[in-house]
Amino acid sequence: MAKNKKVVQKESTKEEPVKNEEKYLRVQGDASTKKVTDRKLKAKLTHQEKQTRDAARAAARAELLLQEEEGFLEAEGLEKTFKFRQDQIFSSLDVNSASKIFSLDLPEYGPYAIDYTRNGRHLLIGGHKGHIAAFDWQTGGLHFETHVRETVRDVTWLHNETLLAVAQKKYVYIYDKSGLEIHRLMNHTYVDRLEFLPYHYLLATIGSNGYLKYQDTSTGELVAEKRTKLGPCNTMTQNRHNAVIHLGHQNGLVTLWSPSMPAPLVKMQCHRGPVRSMAVDKSGHYMATSGADGQLKIWDIRTYGCLQEYYTPRTATSLDISDTGLLSVGINSTVQVWKDVFKTRQQSPYMTHLESGSMISETRFVPFEDVLGVGHQKGFSSLVIPGAGEANFDTLEANPFQTKRQRQETEVHTLLDKLQPDMIVLDPTQIGKINKMTKAEIMKKREEDRLEKLPDSPEKDKKRMRGRNSALKRHKRKKNKNVVDHKVLDMEEKIAAEKANVEKEKNKDRPFTTLDIFE
Repeated sequence: MAKNKKVVQKESTKEEPVKNEEKYLRVQGDASTKKVTDRKLKAKLTHQEKQTRDAARAAARAELLLQEEEGFLEAEGLEKTFKFRQDQIFSSLDVNSASKIFSLDLPEYGPYAIDYTRNGRHLLIGGHKGHIAAFDWQTGGLHFETHVRETVRDVTWLHNETLLAVAQKKYVYIYDKSGLEIHRLMNHTYVDRLEFLPYHYLLATIGSNGYLKYQDTSTGELVAEKRTKLGPCNTMTQNRHNAVIHLGHQNGLVTLWSPSMPAPLVKMQCHRGPVRSMAVDKSGHYMATSGADGQLKIWDIRTYGCLQEYYTPRTATSLDISDTGLLSVGINSTVQVWKDVFKTRQQSPYMTHLESGSMISETRFVPFEDVLGVGHQKGFSSLVIPGAGEANFDTLEANPFQTKRQRQETEVHTLLDKLQPDMIVLDPTQIGKINKMTKAEIMKKREEDRLEKLPDSPEKDKKRMRGRNSALKRHKRKKNKNVVDHKVLDMEEKIAAEKANVEKEKNKDRPFTTLDIFE
Protein backbone atom coordinates (compact mmCIF):
# COMPACT_ATOMS: atom_id res chain seq x y z
CA MET A 1 0.00 0.00 0.00
CA ALA A 2 2.83 2.43 0.86
CA LYS A 3 4.42 1.93 -2.56
CA ASN A 4 1.11 2.64 -4.29
CA LYS A 5 0.69 5.89 -2.30
CA LYS A 6 4.15 7.05 -3.38
CA VAL A 7 3.37 6.35 -7.03
CA VAL A 8 0.09 8.30 -6.82
CA GLN A 9 1.81 11.26 -5.18
CA LYS A 10 4.55 11.29 -7.81
CA GLU A 11 2.00 11.28 -10.65
CA SER A 12 0.00 14.10 -9.08
CA THR A 13 3.06 16.38 -8.82
CA LYS A 14 3.68 16.11 -12.55
CA GLU A 15 2.32 19.27 -14.23
CA GLU A 16 -0.05 19.02 -17.16
CA PRO A 17 0.69 20.92 -20.40
CA VAL A 18 -0.88 24.34 -20.77
CA LYS A 19 -2.64 25.66 -23.85
CA ASN A 20 -0.38 27.82 -26.12
CA GLU A 21 2.62 26.68 -24.14
CA GLU A 22 4.73 26.03 -27.24
CA LYS A 23 4.29 29.65 -28.37
CA TYR A 24 6.42 30.90 -25.47
CA LEU A 25 9.16 28.27 -25.71
CA ARG A 26 12.21 30.00 -27.12
CA VAL A 27 14.23 26.77 -27.27
CA GLN A 28 12.67 23.36 -27.76
CA GLY A 29 13.65 20.63 -25.32
CA ASP A 30 16.54 18.43 -26.45
CA ALA A 31 15.98 14.70 -25.93
CA SER A 32 19.70 14.01 -26.43
CA THR A 33 20.39 14.91 -22.78
CA LYS A 34 19.47 11.33 -21.89
CA LYS A 35 22.68 10.20 -23.55
CA VAL A 36 24.88 12.52 -21.46
CA THR A 37 27.06 10.48 -19.13
CA ASP A 38 28.34 13.31 -16.95
CA ARG A 39 25.96 13.55 -13.98
CA LYS A 40 26.64 17.23 -13.20
CA LEU A 41 26.16 18.31 -16.81
CA LYS A 42 23.03 16.18 -17.16
CA ALA A 43 21.52 17.65 -13.97
CA LYS A 44 22.35 21.19 -15.09
CA LEU A 45 20.75 20.70 -18.52
CA THR A 46 17.66 19.08 -16.99
CA HIS A 47 17.30 22.01 -14.58
CA GLN A 48 17.60 24.53 -17.42
CA GLU A 49 14.92 22.73 -19.44
CA LYS A 50 12.61 22.67 -16.41
CA GLN A 51 13.09 26.41 -15.83
CA THR A 52 12.37 27.16 -19.50
CA ARG A 53 9.25 24.98 -19.46
CA ASP A 54 7.98 26.56 -16.21
CA ALA A 55 8.48 30.08 -17.57
CA ALA A 56 6.61 29.21 -20.79
CA ARG A 57 3.72 27.71 -18.82
CA ALA A 58 3.51 30.76 -16.56
CA ALA A 59 3.39 33.05 -19.60
CA ALA A 60 0.71 30.89 -21.23
CA ARG A 61 -1.43 30.98 -18.06
CA ALA A 62 -1.05 34.77 -17.90
CA GLU A 63 -2.80 35.07 -21.29
CA LEU A 64 -6.09 34.97 -19.41
CA LEU A 65 -5.26 38.39 -17.93
CA LEU A 66 -4.41 39.98 -21.29
CA GLN A 67 -7.82 41.26 -22.30
CA GLU A 68 -6.70 44.27 -24.36
CA GLU A 69 -6.49 44.07 -28.15
CA GLU A 70 -5.24 46.53 -30.74
CA GLY A 71 -7.87 48.27 -32.85
CA PHE A 72 -7.44 49.49 -36.43
CA LEU A 73 -9.31 51.97 -38.58
CA GLU A 74 -12.25 50.44 -40.43
CA ALA A 75 -13.70 52.07 -43.56
CA GLU A 76 -17.34 51.74 -44.60
CA GLY A 77 -18.56 51.32 -48.15
CA LEU A 78 -16.33 53.06 -50.71
CA GLU A 79 -14.27 54.90 -48.09
CA LYS A 80 -10.53 54.37 -47.86
CA THR A 81 -8.62 54.53 -44.59
CA PHE A 82 -5.66 56.38 -46.14
CA LYS A 83 -7.96 59.33 -46.90
CA PHE A 84 -8.66 59.99 -43.22
CA ARG A 85 -6.80 63.09 -42.03
CA GLN A 86 -5.57 63.76 -38.50
CA ASP A 87 -8.08 66.58 -37.97
CA GLN A 88 -10.93 64.18 -38.85
CA ILE A 89 -9.59 61.56 -36.41
CA PHE A 90 -9.13 64.26 -33.74
CA SER A 91 -12.86 64.98 -33.57
CA SER A 92 -13.65 61.28 -32.95
CA LEU A 93 -11.13 60.69 -30.14
CA ASP A 94 -11.49 61.00 -26.39
CA VAL A 95 -9.72 63.84 -24.56
CA ASN A 96 -6.71 61.72 -23.52
CA SER A 97 -6.10 60.31 -27.02
CA ALA A 98 -6.75 63.66 -28.73
CA SER A 99 -3.98 65.26 -26.64
CA LYS A 100 -1.47 62.98 -28.41
CA ILE A 101 -1.95 64.86 -31.69
CA PHE A 102 0.27 67.92 -31.60
CA SER A 103 3.04 69.72 -33.51
CA LEU A 104 6.15 71.65 -32.49
CA ASP A 105 6.94 74.48 -34.93
CA LEU A 106 10.74 74.87 -34.93
CA PRO A 107 11.57 76.09 -38.45
CA GLU A 108 14.96 77.62 -37.61
CA TYR A 109 16.96 74.57 -36.47
CA GLY A 110 15.66 71.60 -38.53
CA PRO A 111 15.65 68.95 -39.82
CA TYR A 112 15.10 67.04 -36.57
CA ALA A 113 16.27 63.61 -35.43
CA ILE A 114 14.06 61.99 -32.78
CA ASP A 115 14.13 59.08 -30.33
CA TYR A 116 11.82 57.60 -27.67
CA THR A 117 12.76 55.68 -24.53
CA ARG A 118 12.02 51.94 -24.39
CA ASN A 119 8.89 52.51 -22.29
CA GLY A 120 7.67 55.18 -24.73
CA ARG A 121 7.32 57.89 -22.10
CA HIS A 122 10.11 60.34 -22.92
CA LEU A 123 11.00 62.07 -26.20
CA LEU A 124 14.35 63.40 -27.37
CA ILE A 125 14.69 65.71 -30.38
CA GLY A 126 17.84 67.11 -31.98
CA GLY A 127 17.91 69.76 -34.69
CA HIS A 128 20.61 69.64 -37.34
CA LYS A 129 21.65 73.22 -36.48
CA GLY A 130 22.28 72.50 -32.78
CA HIS A 131 18.95 72.54 -30.93
CA ILE A 132 18.48 69.69 -28.38
CA ALA A 133 15.45 69.13 -26.13
CA ALA A 134 14.20 66.28 -23.93
CA PHE A 135 10.80 66.07 -22.27
CA ASP A 136 7.96 63.85 -21.11
CA TRP A 137 5.71 64.18 -24.15
CA GLN A 138 2.57 62.88 -22.40
CA THR A 139 2.59 65.35 -19.51
CA GLY A 140 4.53 68.11 -21.27
CA GLY A 141 7.22 68.24 -18.56
CA LEU A 142 10.45 69.63 -20.04
CA HIS A 143 13.69 67.99 -18.82
CA PHE A 144 16.03 70.42 -20.53
CA GLU A 145 16.48 72.48 -23.69
CA THR A 146 19.81 73.73 -24.98
CA HIS A 147 21.69 74.85 -28.08
CA VAL A 148 25.16 73.37 -28.63
CA ARG A 149 26.03 75.82 -31.45
CA GLU A 150 27.29 73.12 -33.80
CA THR A 151 25.90 70.45 -36.10
CA VAL A 152 23.82 67.66 -34.54
CA ARG A 153 23.60 64.56 -36.74
CA ASP A 154 21.80 62.06 -34.51
CA VAL A 155 20.45 61.59 -30.98
CA THR A 156 19.56 58.55 -28.88
CA TRP A 157 18.58 57.68 -25.32
CA LEU A 158 20.80 55.27 -23.40
CA HIS A 159 19.46 52.70 -20.89
CA ASN A 160 16.78 55.10 -19.54
CA GLU A 161 15.77 58.77 -19.57
CA THR A 162 18.62 59.86 -17.26
CA LEU A 163 21.34 59.67 -19.96
CA LEU A 164 21.43 60.46 -23.68
CA ALA A 165 24.01 60.50 -26.49
CA VAL A 166 24.34 63.15 -29.19
CA ALA A 167 26.44 62.85 -32.37
CA GLN A 168 27.70 66.37 -32.93
CA LYS A 169 30.02 67.88 -35.52
CA LYS A 170 33.18 65.96 -34.58
CA TYR A 171 32.64 63.93 -31.39
CA VAL A 172 29.88 62.06 -29.57
CA TYR A 173 28.76 63.67 -26.31
CA ILE A 174 26.92 62.16 -23.35
CA TYR A 175 24.44 64.38 -21.47
CA ASP A 176 22.35 63.80 -18.37
CA LYS A 177 18.67 64.56 -17.81
CA SER A 178 19.38 68.20 -16.92
CA GLY A 179 21.42 68.87 -20.08
CA LEU A 180 24.79 68.75 -18.32
CA GLU A 181 27.66 67.38 -20.45
CA ILE A 182 29.12 64.31 -18.73
CA HIS A 183 31.45 62.73 -21.28
CA ARG A 184 33.04 63.42 -24.63
CA LEU A 185 33.86 60.25 -26.55
CA MET A 186 37.12 61.14 -28.29
CA ASN A 187 37.34 57.77 -30.08
CA HIS A 188 34.07 58.36 -31.96
CA THR A 189 34.71 61.01 -34.61
CA TYR A 190 32.47 62.32 -37.40
CA VAL A 191 29.60 60.02 -36.43
CA ASP A 192 26.38 60.01 -38.49
CA ARG A 193 24.28 57.34 -36.74
CA LEU A 194 23.86 56.07 -33.18
CA GLU A 195 22.28 52.87 -31.85
CA PHE A 196 22.08 51.68 -28.24
CA LEU A 197 21.86 47.97 -27.33
CA PRO A 198 20.01 47.93 -23.97
CA TYR A 199 20.75 44.35 -22.90
CA HIS A 200 24.49 44.72 -23.52
CA TYR A 201 24.91 48.41 -22.54
CA LEU A 202 26.67 49.05 -25.84
CA LEU A 203 26.57 52.27 -27.84
CA ALA A 204 27.22 51.55 -31.54
CA THR A 205 28.35 54.36 -33.86
CA ILE A 206 29.09 54.66 -37.59
CA GLY A 207 30.10 57.65 -39.66
CA SER A 208 31.97 59.07 -42.59
CA ASN A 209 35.23 57.30 -41.70
CA GLY A 210 33.62 53.87 -42.22
CA TYR A 211 34.44 52.45 -38.76
CA LEU A 212 31.79 50.69 -36.68
CA LYS A 213 32.60 51.16 -32.99
CA TYR A 214 31.06 49.67 -29.85
CA GLN A 215 31.37 51.61 -26.56
CA ASP A 216 30.39 50.00 -23.24
CA THR A 217 28.44 52.72 -21.40
CA SER A 218 28.61 50.91 -18.04
CA THR A 219 32.43 50.61 -17.88
CA GLY A 220 33.47 53.28 -20.41
CA GLU A 221 35.61 50.85 -22.45
CA LEU A 222 35.81 50.70 -26.23
CA VAL A 223 34.73 47.10 -26.81
CA ALA A 224 35.30 46.76 -30.56
CA GLU A 225 36.29 48.78 -33.61
CA LYS A 226 35.44 47.31 -37.02
CA ARG A 227 36.59 48.67 -40.35
CA THR A 228 33.80 48.09 -42.85
CA LYS A 229 36.02 48.72 -45.93
CA LEU A 230 32.92 50.02 -47.74
CA GLY A 231 33.39 53.76 -47.36
CA PRO A 232 31.22 56.30 -45.51
CA CYS A 233 28.00 54.98 -44.00
CA ASN A 234 24.99 56.94 -42.71
CA THR A 235 22.37 54.17 -42.44
CA MET A 236 22.24 51.89 -39.40
CA THR A 237 19.66 49.99 -37.39
CA GLN A 238 19.62 47.13 -34.90
CA ASN A 239 17.84 43.81 -34.79
CA ARG A 240 16.12 43.79 -31.39
CA HIS A 241 15.86 39.99 -31.47
CA ASN A 242 19.60 39.24 -31.52
CA ALA A 243 21.28 42.70 -31.15
CA VAL A 244 23.00 42.38 -34.55
CA ILE A 245 23.77 45.74 -36.20
CA HIS A 246 22.60 46.27 -39.80
CA LEU A 247 24.55 48.75 -41.94
CA GLY A 248 23.46 50.12 -45.32
CA HIS A 249 26.26 51.18 -47.70
CA GLN A 250 26.70 53.37 -50.76
CA ASN A 251 27.05 50.41 -53.15
CA GLY A 252 23.68 48.89 -52.19
CA LEU A 253 25.09 46.34 -49.74
CA VAL A 254 23.55 45.63 -46.34
CA THR A 255 25.99 44.07 -43.87
CA LEU A 256 25.24 42.41 -40.53
CA TRP A 257 27.81 42.91 -37.74
CA SER A 258 28.67 41.47 -34.35
CA PRO A 259 31.40 42.93 -32.06
CA SER A 260 33.00 39.49 -31.66
CA MET A 261 33.61 38.95 -35.40
CA PRO A 262 36.21 40.83 -37.50
CA ALA A 263 34.17 40.52 -40.72
CA PRO A 264 30.43 40.95 -41.38
CA LEU A 265 28.26 37.96 -40.54
CA VAL A 266 26.24 38.35 -43.75
CA LYS A 267 26.45 40.53 -46.87
CA MET A 268 23.26 41.18 -48.83
CA GLN A 269 23.09 42.99 -52.17
CA CYS A 270 19.78 44.78 -51.60
CA HIS A 271 19.79 47.76 -54.01
CA ARG A 272 21.48 49.03 -57.14
CA GLY A 273 22.26 52.36 -55.49
CA PRO A 274 22.97 53.69 -51.99
CA VAL A 275 20.83 52.34 -49.15
CA ARG A 276 18.94 55.27 -47.59
CA SER A 277 17.01 53.67 -44.72
CA MET A 278 16.39 50.34 -42.98
CA ALA A 279 14.10 48.89 -40.33
CA VAL A 280 13.86 45.46 -38.66
CA ASP A 281 10.70 44.19 -37.00
CA LYS A 282 10.46 43.16 -33.34
CA SER A 283 10.62 39.41 -34.03
CA GLY A 284 13.82 39.79 -36.05
CA HIS A 285 12.38 37.91 -39.03
CA TYR A 286 11.74 40.72 -41.53
CA MET A 287 13.65 43.75 -42.75
CA ALA A 288 12.54 46.70 -44.87
CA THR A 289 15.07 48.67 -46.94
CA SER A 290 14.82 51.70 -49.21
CA GLY A 291 17.41 52.81 -51.74
CA ALA A 292 18.26 55.67 -54.05
CA ASP A 293 17.17 53.44 -56.94
CA GLY A 294 13.53 54.17 -56.03
CA GLN A 295 12.81 50.74 -54.57
CA LEU A 296 11.30 49.75 -51.23
CA LYS A 297 11.97 46.06 -50.51
CA ILE A 298 10.78 43.64 -47.85
CA TRP A 299 13.28 40.90 -46.89
CA ASP A 300 13.05 37.68 -44.91
CA ILE A 301 16.21 37.67 -42.79
CA ARG A 302 15.87 33.93 -42.08
CA THR A 303 16.35 33.04 -45.76
CA TYR A 304 17.88 36.37 -46.96
CA GLY A 305 15.33 36.44 -49.75
CA CYS A 306 13.30 39.35 -51.12
CA LEU A 307 9.58 38.93 -50.44
CA GLN A 308 8.15 42.06 -52.05
CA GLU A 309 9.25 45.11 -54.00
CA TYR A 310 7.53 48.49 -54.19
CA TYR A 311 8.33 51.45 -56.39
CA THR A 312 8.59 54.84 -54.69
CA PRO A 313 8.34 58.01 -56.82
CA ARG A 314 10.86 59.67 -54.49
CA THR A 315 13.52 58.06 -52.32
CA ALA A 316 12.17 56.91 -48.96
CA THR A 317 14.37 58.64 -46.37
CA SER A 318 13.00 57.04 -43.20
CA LEU A 319 11.55 53.64 -42.26
CA ASP A 320 10.27 52.25 -38.97
CA ILE A 321 8.25 49.18 -37.90
CA SER A 322 5.83 49.17 -34.96
CA ASP A 323 5.38 46.34 -32.46
CA THR A 324 2.22 45.26 -34.30
CA GLY A 325 3.87 45.14 -37.74
CA LEU A 326 2.91 48.52 -39.24
CA LEU A 327 5.55 50.05 -41.53
CA SER A 328 6.03 53.82 -41.66
CA VAL A 329 7.66 55.31 -44.76
CA GLY A 330 8.82 58.93 -45.04
CA ILE A 331 8.88 60.07 -48.68
CA ASN A 332 9.65 63.73 -49.42
CA SER A 333 7.02 65.60 -47.33
CA THR A 334 4.60 62.65 -46.99
CA VAL A 335 4.38 59.96 -44.32
CA GLN A 336 2.78 56.67 -45.32
CA VAL A 337 1.84 53.83 -42.95
CA TRP A 338 1.45 50.36 -44.46
CA LYS A 339 -0.39 47.45 -42.89
CA ASP A 340 0.27 43.69 -43.36
CA VAL A 341 3.20 44.30 -45.72
CA PHE A 342 5.00 41.23 -44.36
CA LYS A 343 2.07 38.93 -45.17
CA THR A 344 0.84 39.88 -48.64
CA ARG A 345 1.52 42.53 -51.24
CA GLN A 346 -0.52 45.69 -50.54
CA GLN A 347 -2.08 47.95 -53.18
CA SER A 348 -2.55 51.06 -51.03
CA PRO A 349 -1.24 52.37 -47.70
CA TYR A 350 -3.15 52.12 -44.43
CA MET A 351 -2.80 55.83 -43.56
CA THR A 352 -1.07 58.91 -44.99
CA HIS A 353 -0.10 62.33 -43.66
CA LEU A 354 1.24 65.40 -45.46
CA GLU A 355 3.65 67.90 -43.89
CA SER A 356 3.25 70.81 -46.28
CA GLY A 357 6.57 72.30 -47.39
CA SER A 358 8.67 70.29 -44.94
CA MET A 359 10.92 67.33 -45.80
CA ILE A 360 10.57 64.25 -43.58
CA SER A 361 13.83 63.35 -41.83
CA GLU A 362 12.86 60.58 -39.37
CA THR A 363 9.80 58.61 -38.23
CA ARG A 364 9.51 56.62 -34.99
CA PHE A 365 6.64 54.61 -33.52
CA VAL A 366 6.04 55.12 -29.79
CA PRO A 367 6.22 51.84 -27.82
CA PHE A 368 2.86 50.79 -26.30
CA GLU A 369 1.04 53.76 -27.87
CA ASP A 370 -0.93 54.28 -31.10
CA VAL A 371 1.33 57.23 -31.92
CA LEU A 372 3.90 57.95 -34.63
CA GLY A 373 6.51 60.66 -34.08
CA VAL A 374 7.72 62.51 -37.18
CA GLY A 375 10.82 64.70 -37.29
CA HIS A 376 10.92 67.03 -40.27
CA GLN A 377 12.47 70.23 -41.60
CA LYS A 378 10.17 72.58 -39.67
CA GLY A 379 10.01 70.75 -36.34
CA PHE A 380 8.21 67.73 -34.91
CA SER A 381 4.72 66.23 -35.30
CA SER A 382 2.89 63.58 -33.30
CA LEU A 383 0.30 61.53 -35.21
CA VAL A 384 -2.30 59.05 -33.97
CA ILE A 385 -2.11 55.73 -35.87
CA PRO A 386 -4.78 53.31 -34.57
CA GLY A 387 -3.40 49.81 -34.03
CA ALA A 388 0.29 50.77 -33.95
CA GLY A 389 0.96 50.08 -30.26
CA GLU A 390 1.22 46.81 -28.38
CA ALA A 391 -1.90 46.58 -26.19
CA ASN A 392 -0.41 44.33 -23.49
CA PHE A 393 3.01 45.19 -22.09
CA ASP A 394 5.31 43.51 -19.59
CA THR A 395 6.05 45.88 -16.71
CA LEU A 396 9.20 43.93 -15.81
CA GLU A 397 10.53 44.59 -19.32
CA ALA A 398 9.45 48.20 -19.97
CA ASN A 399 6.99 50.01 -17.72
CA PRO A 400 5.40 53.23 -19.07
CA PHE A 401 4.10 54.06 -15.57
CA GLN A 402 7.24 53.35 -13.56
CA THR A 403 8.09 55.44 -10.52
CA LYS A 404 11.49 56.80 -9.56
CA ARG A 405 12.06 53.88 -7.18
CA GLN A 406 11.14 51.33 -9.86
CA ARG A 407 13.47 53.01 -12.34
CA GLN A 408 16.38 52.78 -9.90
CA GLU A 409 15.70 49.10 -9.19
CA THR A 410 15.38 48.34 -12.91
CA GLU A 411 18.72 50.00 -13.58
CA VAL A 412 20.44 47.84 -10.95
CA HIS A 413 18.82 44.64 -12.24
CA THR A 414 19.76 45.35 -15.87
CA LEU A 415 23.36 46.02 -14.87
CA LEU A 416 23.51 42.71 -13.00
CA ASP A 417 21.94 40.87 -15.94
CA LYS A 418 24.08 42.62 -18.58
CA LEU A 419 25.04 40.33 -21.46
CA GLN A 420 28.57 40.10 -22.79
CA PRO A 421 29.36 41.33 -26.34
CA ASP A 422 30.47 37.79 -27.31
CA MET A 423 26.86 36.61 -26.99
CA ILE A 424 25.72 38.68 -30.00
CA VAL A 425 25.16 36.04 -32.72
CA LEU A 426 22.75 35.54 -35.60
CA ASP A 427 20.85 32.75 -33.83
CA PRO A 428 20.68 33.47 -30.06
CA THR A 429 18.84 30.19 -29.43
CA GLN A 430 22.09 28.29 -30.07
CA ILE A 431 23.64 29.68 -26.88
CA GLY A 432 23.63 27.03 -24.15
CA LYS A 433 23.10 24.08 -26.50
CA ILE A 434 25.36 21.06 -26.79
CA ASN A 435 27.68 20.84 -29.79
CA LYS A 436 26.93 17.38 -31.18
CA MET A 437 29.78 17.43 -33.71
CA THR A 438 32.66 15.05 -33.04
CA LYS A 439 36.28 16.15 -33.00
CA ALA A 440 36.90 14.56 -36.41
CA GLU A 441 33.95 16.41 -37.94
CA ILE A 442 35.14 19.72 -36.47
CA MET A 443 38.65 19.21 -37.88
CA LYS A 444 37.22 18.27 -41.27
CA LYS A 445 35.07 21.40 -41.34
CA ARG A 446 38.04 23.59 -40.39
CA GLU A 447 40.07 22.07 -43.21
CA GLU A 448 37.26 22.71 -45.69
CA ASP A 449 37.01 26.33 -44.54
CA ARG A 450 40.76 26.73 -44.96
CA LEU A 451 40.66 25.33 -48.49
CA GLU A 452 37.76 27.64 -49.39
CA LYS A 453 39.78 30.68 -48.37
CA LEU A 454 42.72 29.76 -50.64
CA PRO A 455 42.87 31.97 -53.77
CA ASP A 456 41.77 30.27 -56.95
CA SER A 457 44.11 30.20 -59.94
CA PRO A 458 43.07 32.83 -62.49
CA GLU A 459 41.57 31.32 -65.61
CA LYS A 460 41.14 33.07 -68.89
CA ASP A 461 37.49 33.55 -69.80
CA LYS A 462 36.53 31.60 -72.88
CA LYS A 463 34.59 33.32 -75.60
CA ARG A 464 31.02 32.05 -75.50
CA MET A 465 29.95 30.77 -78.93
CA ARG A 466 26.53 30.00 -80.32
CA GLY A 467 25.33 26.58 -79.24
CA ARG A 468 27.61 26.57 -76.17
CA ASN A 469 24.99 28.19 -73.92
CA SER A 470 23.74 25.67 -71.34
CA ALA A 471 20.58 26.07 -69.27
CA LEU A 472 22.64 26.15 -66.06
CA LYS A 473 24.78 29.06 -67.29
CA ARG A 474 21.70 30.99 -68.37
CA HIS A 475 20.13 30.40 -64.96
CA LYS A 476 23.25 31.57 -63.14
CA ARG A 477 23.45 34.73 -65.26
CA LYS A 478 19.81 35.64 -64.74
CA LYS A 479 19.73 34.78 -61.04
CA ASN A 480 20.11 37.81 -58.75
CA LYS A 481 22.80 36.65 -56.36
CA ASN A 482 22.37 38.78 -53.24
CA VAL A 483 23.90 36.68 -50.43
CA VAL A 484 27.55 35.75 -49.98
CA ASP A 485 27.56 32.43 -48.12
CA HIS A 486 28.67 28.81 -48.32
CA LYS A 487 25.60 27.52 -50.19
CA VAL A 488 26.88 28.64 -53.59
CA LEU A 489 30.24 27.01 -52.95
CA ASP A 490 28.56 23.75 -51.95
CA MET A 491 26.49 23.83 -55.15
CA GLU A 492 29.61 24.38 -57.28
CA GLU A 493 31.39 21.47 -55.55
CA LYS A 494 28.38 19.26 -56.21
CA ILE A 495 28.32 20.20 -59.90
CA ALA A 496 32.06 19.50 -60.21
CA ALA A 497 31.61 16.08 -58.58
CA GLU A 498 28.77 15.22 -60.97
CA LYS A 499 30.90 16.21 -63.94
CA ALA A 500 33.75 13.99 -62.68
CA ASN A 501 31.37 11.04 -62.34
CA VAL A 502 30.12 11.56 -65.90
CA GLU A 503 33.68 11.57 -67.24
CA LYS A 504 34.45 8.44 -65.27
CA GLU A 505 31.44 6.64 -66.75
CA LYS A 506 32.50 7.66 -70.27
CA ASN A 507 36.02 6.32 -69.83
CA LYS A 508 34.95 3.11 -68.11
CA ASP A 509 34.89 0.98 -71.30
CA ARG A 510 38.09 2.48 -72.74
CA PRO A 511 40.95 -0.13 -72.90
CA PHE A 512 43.95 0.41 -70.61
CA THR A 513 47.19 1.46 -72.36
CA THR A 514 50.71 2.25 -71.23
CA LEU A 515 50.09 6.01 -71.54
CA ASP A 516 47.43 5.82 -68.80
CA ILE A 517 50.23 5.42 -66.24
CA PHE A 518 51.26 9.05 -66.77
CA GLU A 519 47.78 10.57 -66.26
